[in-house]
Amino acid sequence: MKKQRKRTSSNSTRIDRHHKRKRNYKPLLIIVALLLLGAAAYGTKIFVDAKSAVDNSFKELKQTKNTITKDGKEISVEPIDGVISLLVMGLDDDSIRQLGSARTDALLYLTIDTTKHDINMVSIPRDTYTDIFSDDFYGKDKINAAYTYGQEEASIDAVENLLNVPINHYISFNFQSFLGIVDALGGIDVDVPISFTDTNTQGNGEVTLTEGRQHLNGEQALALARTRHSDNDIKRGERQQLVIKAIADKATSVGSLSKYSEIIKAVGSNMQTNLTFDEMLALAQSGVKDSYDFNSYLFDWQSFDLDGASMVELFPDSVEYISHRFRVSLGLDTEDDRDAADYQFQTNGLGYYQGN
Repeated sequence: MKKQRKRTSSNSTRIDRHHKRKRNYKPLLIIVALLLLGAAAYGTKIFVDAKSAVDNSFKELKQTKNTITKDGKEISVEPIDGVISLLVMGLDDDSIRQLGSARTDALLYLTIDTTKHDINMVSIPRDTYTDIFSDDFYGKDKINAAYTYGQEEASIDAVENLLNVPINHYISFNFQSFLGIVDALGGIDVDVPISFTDTNTQGNGEVTLTEGRQHLNGEQALALARTRHSDNDIKRGERQQLVIKAIADKATSVGSLSKYSEIIKAVGSNMQTNLTFDEMLALAQSGVKDSYDFNSYLFDWQSFDLDGASMVELFPDSVEYISHRFRVSLGLDTEDDRDAADYQFQTNGLGYYQGN
């Protein structure tokens, strides 16, 4: 096994929690929920279509294998009152690409406190080297491979094990839903942070974007969220959040109401979730009542080579710190000096894969 150190730290774990301000930022779950609420207000037929789409997307989870602890004792993974724990999975397979073995192209973990109106969110790099336990595989691999070994259950278990947090709910979606939502909206406006050229989703052409604010169609938006050639997985996670925000802004604008039928069809036919229609509506209503404060986290990390493959190691102290912040939001940890308003986390940069 060849290990080659190639440290690429994010240099900062950016946290907005100490300077909260009201934002219009909404992750995918809230986008869907607000669409449903808008459908309910817009007309009976659209409301019925929306409910049908969500009902058809419902898929319950099997019990995951991971054990969560509180005060050193094992607890069962159950929903926590007032807080939704959610894993959003973007899949790199669809009926067009037909890869036959889907992996997660994006992993976003969130906690949504509907009482305090706080949202905490972290993007997990797809190449993160971690434990995966499933019926078909038991060992270490890139975290994006967990879906191949055991779909939603294995991916959820891997994230629970990595962060020592419970995941009560999930949403998984594929490329077609992403493309369909953006195109149904008539495109989105994004301040593109980098210039790049990448292959399109069908593999028969290219998408070229230049840095600066511009109007993107579905193919272009997806390329911006997915490209890996211009920077790294951490920046990629930031770009995914940027695109989701642009979708949310456009989807919740008054001018998008007439497009709800097409949007709901794009979402419903390409999504799976264990959230019910009523749960999504309740979440949407909480967002209309009072907007949410959004706290974003980034891991500190390094890359290393393993048997010729590039892997990402999240520094253990960075994982432990971010885990603590999420566990505090879930009521599983008590606050300590790391939660003080003036605390600034700095990684020690120590990992297990230091190279030769």
